Amino acid sequence: MNANDRTGTAVNHRMRAMLRAVAAGRARVSCSSEPDLFIDGLSCGDQFAAHALAHQGLLRAARPGRPGELVPAVLTAAGHAVLTQQQRPAA
Repeated sequence: MNANDRTGTAVNHRMRAMLRAVAAGRARVSCSSEPDLFIDGLSCGDQFAAHALAHQGLLRAARPGRPGELVPAVLTAAGHAVLTQQQRPAA
C-alpha cells in the first residue's frame, strides 16, 4: 500500500527504507535513464521501486558519471522531506 506524504509523493515502507539507506551513505546508483540502486554493495531487490524513487526526484546521483558507472546516491530535498515526514508523529 502506498501512502501520500505532504510532498505529494507516493512511497511505501520499502521505499522509505531505501531512502534511509541513501541518507546513511550506504547506497550507490548507476548513471542511467533507469538508474539501478545498490545498497551495501548489493543490487537492490526492488529495482522498480528504485527507478520510481529516482523518477519522482527523491534520490539522484551525487555526481555525473559515464553510462552504467556506479556513483554515490544522495537524497534530494524532496527525499529528505519524505523521511522528515515519516519521523513526525501522526496527528
